[in-house]
This record gives sequence, C-alpha cells and structure tokens, in this order.
Amino acid sequence: MTAANEAEAILQRLGVDDAAWGGALTTRSPVDGSSAGALVETGDLDEVAARSVAAFHAWKRVPAPRRGELVRLLGEELRASKDDLARLVTLEAGKIVSEGLGEVQEMIDICDFAVGLSRQLYGLTLASERPGHHMRETWQPLGPVLVISAFNFPVAVWAWNACLALVCGDPVIWKPSEKTPLTALATQAVFDRAISRFGDAPQGLSQLVIGGREAGETLTADPRIALVSATGSTRMGRAVAQIVAARLGRSLLELGGNNAMIVTPSADLDMAVRAIAFSAVGTCGQRCTTLRRLLVHESIADALIARLKAAYETLPIGDPRQDGVLVGPLIDDASAHGFDTALKQAVEQGGEIVVGGDRVDRDGCYVRPAIVRMPAQSDVVRHETFAPILYVLTWSDFDQAVAMQNAVPQGLSSCVFTDSVREAEQFLSAWGSDCGIANVNIGPSGAEIGGAFGGEKDTGGGRESGSDAWKAYMRRQTQTVNFSTSLPLAQGVKFEV
Repeated sequence: MTAANEAEAILQRLGVDDAAWGGALTTRSPVDGSSAGALVETGDLDEVAARSVAAFHAWKRVPAPRRGELVRLLGEELRASKDDLARLVTLEAGKIVSEGLGEVQEMIDICDFAVGLSRQLYGLTLASERPGHHMRETWQPLGPVLVISAFNFPVAVWAWNACLALVCGDPVIWKPSEKTPLTALATQAVFDRAISRFGDAPQGLSQLVIGGREAGETLTADPRIALVSATGSTRMGRAVAQIVAARLGRSLLELGGNNAMIVTPSADLDMAVRAIAFSAVGTCGQRCTTLRRLLVHESIADALIARLKAAYETLPIGDPRQDGVLVGPLIDDASAHGFDTALKQAVEQGGEIVVGGDRVDRDGCYVRPAIVRMPAQSDVVRHETFAPILYVLTWSDFDQAVAMQNAVPQGLSSCVFTDSVREAEQFLSAWGSDCGIANVNIGPSGAEIGGAFGGEKDTGGGRESGSDAWKAYMRRQTQTVNFSTSLPLAQGVKFEV
C-alpha cells in the first residue's frame, strides 16, 4: 500500500470531512513520493480572524478550570486516536514509528500539564506603601493566538501552544506547514470530538487555515491577532517579527538551532555514542534540536570518531513504517539538495567526509547520514543545514570548547559529556553555554514538556511548553484597591483641592 493510500484510510477513520479535498494545495508523502490529492485552501481569512475575536469575547468569561476541562477531553480523544495520528505523522513527515508515537504522546503530556495549569494561573500580592491599600498582580486572557507550525513536528508544536492558550482563555488559529497539512486536518477532527463532548464552547475557538506562505503573512499582519507563535527557520522568524512589531503586536519565536555536544576526556564514551547517534540522525536530522556540531577533546577524537563511523555504517535506513528502521527520509527534494550542497561546501572549506553523505536509491528522499571532520568552525558549520550532517571539531582546553560552542548565531540546545563536576558546573554557569537548553550527559535533542522550550540569539528568544511559558498567552495587570476613607498619594505627593 502506498503511503498516500494509507493516509487516506486514516483520515477517513478519524473523521476528516471529504470537503477538504478538491483544491489546489498538493500533498506528498516523503516515504514514497505518493500523493493523497490536493486540498482546498482556506478562503476568507478576514472571517477567520473575526470568528476568533468573537470566540475570545465568550471564552474569556469561562472560568479557567472549566476551560481546562476542554483540554482534558482533548487529551482523552488523543489517547483514543494515538495510533492513527502517530501513523499519519510517520506517513506525512517521514518519522520512524516510535518517533511518531512519541510526538502524539507529547501532545497528551501537554494536555495533562495544561489541565493542572488551569487551576494554577497564579498572580502576586504586593505590599503597598499607602495605608489602607491592597496591591496585586493578575494575569488575564490575551486574545486570539495564531500558531504557525513547521513540518518536522507537525502536531506537537500546535499542542504546546493550543493547550496553554485555551486554558489561558485564548482562541487559536492554526496555520500548519503546507508540507504537512494532513496531520493538521486529523488533529482538528480529534479536537472537534472533544468540543462536541464539552458542549458549550464558542464557535471558532480552534480554526485551521490550509494554505501557503501568503495565508500566514496575512494573518500575521492582522491587528486582531494578539500573539503570533511561529516555529520554523530564522529567515521566517525575522519576517514574522518585523510584521508583528510594525503593529506593536506580540510574537513568540521558536527558530533554528545549531546544537553542539562537548565531549571531554573523562566522558563515558558508550553513553556519548548512543546520545550522538540519536541526536544527530533522529528524524533524519530534521529537528531544531538535532546535534550538528561535535566538539571533542583532541586526545579522544580519533577513538570516538572510529566508534561513530562503525555505528553509522550499520544504521538501518528506509521506509519508516518498517520495524527496525532508524533513519527515514528527508521531507523533500529541496532538503536533499541542501544536504548535497552543504557537504560540497564542507569539503571545499577543508572538511573530510568520514562516513555517509550519499543518496539511497529508492522512491522518496533518502540519504546516508554523514560525519564530516572539520579543521575549524567555518561558514558551513555555522549555518544550520536541516539534514543529518554532523561536523566534528577538536579542542585542547575546556574554555576553548565552551567558546566554540557559543560561537554560532543560534542558541537553542547544548550539552556536555563529562564526569567532572567542575566542567559540568562551568558549562551550566553564567559564563558557560549561552543556549536556552543546557544538558549534562544527555544529548541536545528530546526535551520534556515540563521545562520551558526555546533558545536565544537567532533562535528567537521565545519559550513554549512547560514552566511559566503560559505567561506569553496572557496579559499582566497590576491592580490597586483603596479600602480606606482617605486618598493618600504614592511617593508622598501632596495635591489638595
């Protein structure tokens, strides 16, 4: 069965309306290049925004724990549809089966987190300098939230944003990647079942916009959209930030990563090899947290590279639906071309390809993950190529290694493998890693939803998922109540009339 045929069967089981088909937006599975047909693009975006505003006026009046009940029901529906939705992620994004299941589990986990959060949207009580006065800080619903998601996590990123936004009192408009619209249609169908069970949610609480770049640009520029949460390339993020800033709106940006692992002489190399393999080739190198730079102490570099070469030579590459396969396809021909181009540039800049780097002869865009030993952190190393290329560089001093780790434009995820407490703590200190995520003896990829996810510099500065990331979806309000019979002014000001 072609990937497209299997996807169509899943969409029917999940209840996606046949009216979605018959348009101009073509679909294509990276697994075998098959197409499930063309989708109808969303037409009246002005009406989409208007419905979202109307939904906001109703939804913000609903108590937060009641809003959490809708997210709880969504979690139940996701559990019931987990296998089908995960399979669709594999078919449309090319992830291996366990990664597809893991992504849907991530959606379920954030539902659980958000349900608890709906009873914990805490503010502060503040001390007033004026007698008979009470000050407090509260968090109020913000408004319609636009979620622009990328192909590599076609459903989890929506869930990170939508679950928090919904319990915070905000409706959601979702513009998925035009490379992965089928998973979005399926997720919306699952959400609609939760809405049906909930009973009294306003129309337009969650809307799906199918279309290309122009649709995202139109909604991004709309002043009725209170927050634009965009996941994708740094180039895309700069464009979104400028459009939103021009109207003094809010943006939450989760952009590119160029993540490094520092390996020290004391590191457990067995653990390091396992962590490197998953972090560098998982999702065929198409994660924002993919390991792209391996910074190894010069005394152990040859031994570690030899072990990695042996591991890479045995990597099972192929149809991600098949048992045992660890490396599926790149998303499309453009990504494969980027892989080829980056390797050519690396060699031109003094690199030596240790293993991999060629195409796999089969339908779809399959490549052999590459390891490239580089003499320095050249231009190609500093650039994020969204493909399974691991650049290896050496160092002699730990301070030098940390400086190398930080000497790229991106600042998402980072890690160190060491058995030295001093090195680990230095890496985590204010003068250590400059990334939003810093790990010790864990690879840079595969974050849990409990922590805030995001990075610095060209990564955009946004935070999604856990911790206090919910505050991005709300507005802060300082409130002062005078319960006395006098009217003292702050700072001792006197104004008698």
